[in-house]
Amino acid sequence: MYKNKAKDGKNNISGARIRALRLAMPGKPSQNELSAMLQINGLDLDKNAIQRIECGKRFVTDIELKTIAEVLGVSCDALLRDE
Repeated sequence: MYKNKAKDGKNNISGARIRALRLAMPGKPSQNELSAMLQINGLDLDKNAIQRIECGKRFVTDIELKTIAEVLGVSCDALLRDE
């Protein structure tokens, strides 16, 4: 049977890691500030989309994951790690 949700029922496995890395950045940028950083890098995600990603309610595409990783200064693998 095909499953497109994480074991915990969330729609992504990277959201909690994205949140933790965002809050570990200097100045602890808000979701709105992260949205602005992503938009500068060509990814149009608003604060609400980031909120939904971080809480696991929204799927994340590979294109989005790549840009988020670049802005957070980590590899895509770092966002996909189970910890």
